Amino acid sequence: MKFLKDKKILLCITGGIAVYKAVGLASSLRKLDVELKIAMTPAATRLVAPVTFSSVSGAPVYVDEFSVDGGWIPHTELSRWADALVIAPATANTIAKIAAGMANNLVTLSALAFSKDAKVLVPTMNVRMYGNPVVKENLRKLASLGWTIVEPAEGALACGEVGKGRYPENDIIVDAIAASLLPKKLKGMKVLVTAGPTREPIDPVRYISNRSSGKMGYALARAACWYGADVILISGPTNLPDPWGVKTVRVETAEQMHRAVMEHYGDAHVVLMAAAVADYTVSNPAREKIKKSSDNMVLELRKTVDILEEMGRKKNSQILVGFSAETNELQKNAFEKLKKKNLDVIVANDVSRKDVGFESDENEVVILTEDGSHPLDKMPKIDLALAILDFIIDRFGIDRARSHDPDS
Repeated sequence: MKFLKDKKILLCITGGIAVYKAVGLASSLRKLDVELKIAMTPAATRLVAPVTFSSVSGAPVYVDEFSVDGGWIPHTELSRWADALVIAPATANTIAKIAAGMANNLVTLSALAFSKDAKVLVPTMNVRMYGNPVVKENLRKLASLGWTIVEPAEGALACGEVGKGRYPENDIIVDAIAASLLPKKLKGMKVLVTAGPTREPIDPVRYISNRSSGKMGYALARAACWYGADVILISGPTNLPDPWGVKTVRVETAEQMHRAVMEHYGDAHVVLMAAAVADYTVSNPAREKIKKSSDNMVLELRKTVDILEEMGRKKNSQILVGFSAETNELQKNAFEKLKKKNLDVIVANDVSRKDVGFESDENEVVILTEDGSHPLDKMPKIDLALAILDFIIDRFGIDRARSHDPDS
């Protein structure tokens, strides 16, 4: 994955019990090919040794703010070097110091010396500490000063209490870092994304569905959020967590998907219809579980509403992007769908291949417009999502979408 490749990140570690989870964050950042340096408070080193972080990340670890060698001053040099400064975990003590402009260790000194926009804070602490009005006020102040605050997760805490204060998943922190670093190409725009399959009930136990994992749609939602858009993700049933920074609406059936999409379509600027919505649903689902009473069972199916076709009919100035999963005549079938449904762009992929598409973390697609095809090589879906958005922005600009009047 290349979305953070060669970005310079200063990862700052403070002395919360969640410090051991930051080891995984350092490892994840290494896999993303960032340039990484790590600063730790003395308290953090009492919980996890610096050598642990250097071993998993391959990055240098700095602790002593007085380790001046040949005029190299740690906090000014590190803060000048970094593109982004990330404090994970951030204790209540560190948060209070930065909010008050105090600096008495390498982490707080670096935070105060850092003058760029990409600043990410991951508060973790006891639930009652997190709920303390002083901590809340400090976080509000830092947010107003441009810090991206990644809210802690809720659940069982190290102290035995249950509530908000847990260290979030490292993927969420990576999302926040990406959002802080990538250009805001879609700032001020509403992007509507659909993802995943639908489930059409046969009875309370069984349903008709498909193999869509939702990974492509979720990647598009994440990428649009990183680019600064206000993102609505309407998701069929998947095993994927809600993306950070994205409003996620969960649905089950094609009918629910239709209602949710049309509710949000009117004021959307860009629409990315990556969901695999069922073409047919069961006419009369059984209220009770159907028993195995004969060798054959006949289901009467009726056609579902073609959501994409309806959106094409009602389209104003929105940029409407469809997706086409094909097993043969990829470009021919996709181009026919583009014309029939009045789409601006269609993204087609060959789902007969085992190495891409459904359930895979990678994909290879062809982007089709009225005047030609634009192949994109096999790559991770998150990189592909950024490439698709870049194509749309380069192709249409954002002026057309911005001109969309939701009240027209």
